[in-house]
Amino acid sequence: MFNAFRRILEKADLPSLSIHTLRHTHAVLLLESNVEMKYIQEALGHGSMQITSDIYTHVSKKIETDAIERFECPTKDIIYRANQNFKSNS
Repeated sequence: MFNAFRRILEKADLPSLSIHTLRHTHAVLLLESNVEMKYIQEALGHGSMQITSDIYTHVSKKIETDAIERFECPTKDIIYRANQNFKSNS
């Protein structure tokens, strides 16, 4: 399998990658797609979700950006409502 993968990369004029890179990329794309951690853990064969989380959740800028956006959304709403209350009480 490793040799076949190497030949495919060569024929496609792609840089040399380890086959493990496909596993890693697959896991990160699943995480970025908001797939449940339990599913990813089982698909990768890890003994626990903690192992999966420790290995993969730190690697993606998209995951970080999405988390920040999810946090900012309700925060902006709270600030907006506080502003509206302040204006109506003034």
